[in-house]
Amino acid sequence: MNRHPEEMDGSVRIISVGVSRNDGAIGAVDEAVQQLGTWGHCFVLAFLPESLDHTAVAEALNEKLPGTPVFGCTSGGQITPQGYEDEALLLIGFPRTHFRCTSTLICPLKPVSIQETALQAKTLATRFRSTANWRHFALTFADGLSKQEDVLVAALDAGLGDIPVFGGSAGRGLSYDVTYILHDGAFHENAALLLLVETNLQLETVRFDHFTATDTQLVVTSANPEDRIVHEINGSPAAEEYARLTGYSIDELSPTVFAENPVLVRAMQSYHVRAIQEVLEDGSMTFLSAIENGLILALGRGKEIIETMQGELRACHRNGEEPGFVLGFDCVLRRLEIEQKSLRDAASSVLRQNRVVGFNTYGEQFGGIHMNQTFVGIAFYPPEREFDL
Repeated sequence: MNRHPEEMDGSVRIISVGVSRNDGAIGAVDEAVQQLGTWGHCFVLAFLPESLDHTAVAEALNEKLPGTPVFGCTSGGQITPQGYEDEALLLIGFPRTHFRCTSTLICPLKPVSIQETALQAKTLATRFRSTANWRHFALTFADGLSKQEDVLVAALDAGLGDIPVFGGSAGRGLSYDVTYILHDGAFHENAALLLLVETNLQLETVRFDHFTATDTQLVVTSANPEDRIVHEINGSPAAEEYARLTGYSIDELSPTVFAENPVLVRAMQSYHVRAIQEVLEDGSMTFLSAIENGLILALGRGKEIIETMQGELRACHRNGEEPGFVLGFDCVLRRLEIEQKSLRDAASSVLRQNRVVGFNTYGEQFGGIHMNQTFVGIAFYPPEREFDL
């Protein structure tokens, strides 16, 4: 007999979770759906590994969860109740007792119209009837290769006003070839999902990285903003100058070097990572976030990544009360650094202890900003009347 999610043993509470490592789409969906239980779900989030056929997964979900909206995307990795994984289908069921939702698909995503996207978001919010004393937040999952997330999240933030937007860019392992967004029973390319959610649960925002800015500056002196390509830094070929400043040769530059030596941009009082994707044959560099001529960047210096993760996740506890769960969007480059340092088991332990579920992204969105190498999430607590008991 299936028990209500709030009565489940284990680390994750309030929601129900299904995980399958089956290498076939039909078998994986069947196994994961069975773990969700029979309690009514307002909606389900699905995060797929690179190995599963997304079309077959969509068809199987439609069959196994008829009448239940399922949203999600392909991912750079999954965060299950066991921690980091890369071959797991993850389903997260959000019960109707605590959640209501409405959604819209932005497709095609590229090019983003700021005015139309903001209006679309505002219209969705206006038509979504509010329940007294319930709280609103929005989730967005966007094509992680569209290079449109910066404009998208700014437009959504403008359209939704005081409704906070949290999100992650869809990935597909470390392939950087194509990503897919799940909405209305099918996966879509060149698309973004906006999911507006209402809940009677208490919420806390979680956002952190593990870098501090140094005094070493990098000024973008020649760039192609539309394609996020930087040709020159400090008046020299981009890769050559970056290699010089970080103490590597051009041949040594790799995703691991980029992850451990990020460049940061200052927005208001905070610094955000503008992650480097790769070096091109002509010595230019492609980025995973917005870039423009004249942009001043600072070379970042890393702090201890596991200690930072533990401290920041512990900091979101309310009066010593642990959250029922944390919905987390964690950059795939953070995970890459963790694995290169042989810290995956330690990181997974921290994620388990703090009840984190979610996925590894190609970029994160919060506060109207698209960023990289950051953990963004929401910590959920029981309703206020329960929390105060």
